[in-house]
Amino acid sequence: MIGSLGVALLLLAFLLNLVRVLSTESYPYTALNFAGAALAGYASYLIGFVPFVIPEGTWAVVAGVALGRRLLGVGRTA
Repeated sequence: MIGSLGVALLLLAFLLNLVRVLSTESYPYTALNFAGAALAGYASYLIGFVPFVIPEGTWAVVAGVALGRRLLGVGRTA
């Protein structure tokens, strides 16, 4: 269930971006990617599927850093 929810969140972010509801620069898009990748990576860890833990973990870290930067306003230009 955890992995399915994670993948569903990732696909939802992709779909909403594809139909131009969410921009790749938006907070919700980044949050969906972070949550989805974290859940999918965690589920993969639980079943011991390391080849999927590595890319999902990396995806979660990158999305988490981007999310943190957006929340803190780092990198914005006036």
